[in-house]
Amino acid sequence: MDEVKFELIVVLVNTGFSDAVMDAARETGARGGTIIRARGTGTKDMEKRYNIIITPDKEMILILVKESIRDQMLSAIYKAAGLGTDGQGIAFALPVNDVVGIKI
Repeated sequence: MDEVKFELIVVLVNTGFSDAVMDAARETGARGGTIIRARGTGTKDMEKRYNIIITPDKEMILILVKESIRDQMLSAIYKAAGLGTDGQGIAFALPVNDVVGIKI
């Protein structure tokens, strides 16, 4: 039996946009996620360079997914709540070495 590999997708968005992230994630195969309140920081230089407004109140969404759907999910999340949207989100994936408590 082949070993299933997992990735942790981490998404940081402005407060109020976690539903858009989770809707996109579910459409591409996620079963759920964890939403954590967070605070962001940045500089005026970053705001000018990237033409964005940095708001301190953020939501961090953690989604554990099979490696095989990672790219599709990252793309869907970016379309739904990426930097070009009001959510001004960024997303990235991290490899996960071991997982327990997941029913495949």
